[in-house]
Amino acid sequence: MTADGARRDLTSYMGRAEDEREVRRLLGEARLVTLTGPGGVGKTRLAGRVASSVTRAFPDGVVVAGLAELRDATMVTRTLADCLGLHDTAARTARDTVLAHLRERRMLLLLDNCEHLVAPCAELADDLLRQCPDLVILATSRCSLGVAGERVLPVAPLAVPPETAETVEDAIAYDAVRLFVDRASEVLPSFRLTEDNAAAVVGLCRQLDGLPLAVELAAARIRVLSPGQIADRMSASLAVLTTGARSLPERHRSLRATIEGSHALCTDVERAVWECCSVFAGAFDLAAAEDVCAAPGPAGLDALAVLDAVEGLVDKSVLLRVEGAAVRFRMLEALREFGQERLAGAGIAEAIARRHRDHHVRLLDQADAEWFGPRRDDWFARLSDRHADIRAALSWSLRDPGEAAVVLRIASGVIEYWMARGAAWEIREWLDRALAVAAEDAPGRARAQARAALCAALHADLDGARHRLKLAESSGDDDAVPYLCHARAFVALIAVEPHALENAAEAVRIFGERGAVRSRLHPMFIQAVATAYRGDLAGARHLLAEMLRLCESARDESYRSMALFGLGTAEIFFGGDLDVGERAMRDALEIDLRGPDVLSAAYRVDGLAWASARREDWPGAARLFGTAATLWDRCGAEPDIAVSLAHRELLRATRGALGDARFEDAFAEGRRRNPHEILAPPATSASGQDEPTVLPPLTRRESEIARLVAVGLSNREIAIRLVIAQRTAETHLQHILNKLDLANRTQVAVWVNERSATRTGPGSGPA
Repeated sequence: MTADGARRDLTSYMGRAEDEREVRRLLGEARLVTLTGPGGVGKTRLAGRVASSVTRAFPDGVVVAGLAELRDATMVTRTLADCLGLHDTAARTARDTVLAHLRERRMLLLLDNCEHLVAPCAELADDLLRQCPDLVILATSRCSLGVAGERVLPVAPLAVPPETAETVEDAIAYDAVRLFVDRASEVLPSFRLTEDNAAAVVGLCRQLDGLPLAVELAAARIRVLSPGQIADRMSASLAVLTTGARSLPERHRSLRATIEGSHALCTDVERAVWECCSVFAGAFDLAAAEDVCAAPGPAGLDALAVLDAVEGLVDKSVLLRVEGAAVRFRMLEALREFGQERLAGAGIAEAIARRHRDHHVRLLDQADAEWFGPRRDDWFARLSDRHADIRAALSWSLRDPGEAAVVLRIASGVIEYWMARGAAWEIREWLDRALAVAAEDAPGRARAQARAALCAALHADLDGARHRLKLAESSGDDDAVPYLCHARAFVALIAVEPHALENAAEAVRIFGERGAVRSRLHPMFIQAVATAYRGDLAGARHLLAEMLRLCESARDESYRSMALFGLGTAEIFFGGDLDVGERAMRDALEIDLRGPDVLSAAYRVDGLAWASARREDWPGAARLFGTAATLWDRCGAEPDIAVSLAHRELLRATRGALGDARFEDAFAEGRRRNPHEILAPPATSASGQDEPTVLPPLTRRESEIARLVAVGLSNREIAIRLVIAQRTAETHLQHILNKLDLANRTQVAVWVNERSATRTGPGSGPA
């Protein structure tokens, strides 16, 4: 993952060359370096610049975990796992999964914005450093982590001119002045540093102590105030703070004065929207802002007023515009904290937090209603973008036992989102936390227990699943009966116990009577596989054909992939038509490689290995088992959930046919293969020769991504093609830009095409 500070800078970057050199020096001496300093001093941006410049020293990559959006200390390790692209589907904690992934890697980990989570960040860093000998950590925080061996580097503000500097030449020699002029010119293109305003700009930068964020906020006012007027207002604000807030360090006072000055410059409506929008943990769209800010009644804000206020806050640099499929906005942490203080001071913080929670409840309810069908991928992307705020909403609700029932409902809803995200353990944790505080008669309690049992079974925690089922069964809640049958069937299938078929069939029947088509599908898959286990291949085919019909009618590709996998399993492993089974597995894999669900892709590749083994193509089977193993590792999962018998028997047969040495060679070859290569013949260049693997000075993976950029794929499309996290693709692209000293994707495409032309042009072919 790459945080904003680690992407190529969207605005010019002033100074810090000496700081960058010092951070790099410390990273060569210590395995934990923490950049400290007040908010707004530029720690994140400095760390991102350094991280982007040291990629060659870390062959396994640089990973940035931004923690500013995180509000719940229990989610620190889970957030890092997300950034690493790891899924938590195995019977181990997120901490174990992260440690297993990093233990043998030479990697730089940037933990950004640790100050509000110092204790869990320190514990995580200490654990990682002890167990991952080649890992180096760069952290940013307003205070040190206090971990043994930590080197702390206080980040100073930008250099400011002496009071005597009054000429343009004297002033522009200092970084703080250059930053002010640069940002002011962006807001007001006609702005210039002149002999008439140089002294005022110098005085202002001195008042602001050279704090980059304070300078940028001040520069944003240049459209309506001159440098002298801004400086005068700053002097008044500082006088108030000096007498009224002496406990604040001087640099905090100057930033505070700048923020208060920006706040004072806003209209009443803009102030209200600033304060209300400070409740968002991550980026938000206009609809979310309207939901949280607009209030009923004659004195409340209407949607048009919120739109105007958002536009005004963007103009004043209080909100930053985030480009994407839909425009969103984000707020810098220091401004968010200020807004939160204002909400608390007005006594409305809880009311706004409730509106924020209710907005996300409605969002999740809408996603739940539209998940089954063609909009699934859109909803997955939308919820992923809002994941930090979904977590914040869940966390806020758990502070009051009376609100825990809301968590039970929404956490039990779009469970497929959490599964596709690879966060089964996280949703299980939210459910367990809500169940621990919710009233015994809370609505939806038994259904939530059944969902938690399903997640426990997915982690192969069968005892935990059975315990939760027993608790749910004691409630006597009729609404929960099909969910209980579903979970019982899944547990029985994994444990290879009787009654999987009967429980699955009962769940399918009841969900069918309720018109809950989507809820029928996974139990129907279990019923079909269990039917095949009992030797009724025709019955399994009938059920899977019905499942495929329902999916195709709804235009849902995810559950269609599940049905195709079921058909492949039945035909390949239970004595059916091998060609039909293999084709079904390939079709399922093609669907999965277009989306984020790595666990499903792992099953499909494993299934293709079974087909090769059935054909006695033992080297092909070993290679496919190897490719599947890479995907299982990525998920942190073991291939013995739901279809354990087929995997174990055919893996053993393959190893037996080849012998250990030949099996391991073919398995290792498969591990190195991209899953997409399974579905297509090897690509060749225009000259008929194989495309070169590496484009120096890029690594193999960077070369692969550069070529995909050159053919026009977006970061999301690259991530899907290569079965990596989108933010991992973004990180690789940033490394490519840095190594080649290029500024954008177009230049990367030109660079790649020039090398292809050199290879295939005159003189490159045979004489």
